[in-house]
Amino acid sequence: MPNRGVSYLLLLVSMLLLTGCWSRSAPTPGDDGNYPLPTTTKPDGTPLATQRPYTVGGRTYTPLPSAAGYQENGLASWYGPNFHGKATSNGERYDMEAMTAAHKTLPMNTWVRVTNTKSGQVAVVRINDRGPFVDNRIIDLSKAAARQLGVMGPGTAPVQVVALGFQRQGTGTATMPAQYDQPASYDDGVFTVQVGAFVNKENAERLAAQLKEQWGETSIQRYDRGDQVFYRVRVGRVAKLTLAQEMQARLRSAGHSGAIAVAW
Repeated sequence: MPNRGVSYLLLLVSMLLLTGCWSRSAPTPGDDGNYPLPTTTKPDGTPLATQRPYTVGGRTYTPLPSAAGYQENGLASWYGPNFHGKATSNGERYDMEAMTAAHKTLPMNTWVRVTNTKSGQVAVVRINDRGPFVDNRIIDLSKAAARQLGVMGPGTAPVQVVALGFQRQGTGTATMPAQYDQPASYDDGVFTVQVGAFVNKENAERLAAQLKEQWGETSIQRYDRGDQVFYRVRVGRVAKLTLAQEMQARLRSAGHSGAIAVAW
């Protein structure tokens, strides 16, 4: 089980300050039995704090604008007693016995189906936190979800994560199966692959020039984190996340281990 440590705490505090809320409740259905559909933007169209880029351990993560079509294979881990009762990244109190999970980039309140590809065990969980910030791990499960998936003993397990969408009706039980509404398609977005982020602009320009010779279109985007300015070096510009993920894999194979697919 990973120790998310001080950097995770700093991320959590910054997100909660941005949202102006230290405690939120899990979504509940209205009088009509329907759940209110979450949104990733404010009324004026600007992204919510949990949808803004953030940096942990020197790496910047850009939340996806939509969960539609998301599917990924990798390692799952879990977190429990040390975080029970503490605030999650979206302001809720973490309940290790609830079916929730942390993900680095999926929109908050997205429900995902997690399958242990070794044992075939399945769990459906709601994303309400950020993490895990460990290479090759794609989701951090609550204790309850880890128990259901057989992850508690070994600490990690190979899984497939598939986005179901935002919950519309039902509780997920046999008598009241859940129904999910999918957000807009990834085809409506623009994606790229971030290869590096530098404080020194000249270093960013040097890497961009090197990458352009082999990979074609490159760009440098200035990002002001508030306490420091970074220059992000990015490769390509595509309309589907899957294409960006394929480019990410090729860049990593070429030695750029920090390459990561992000929204433009």
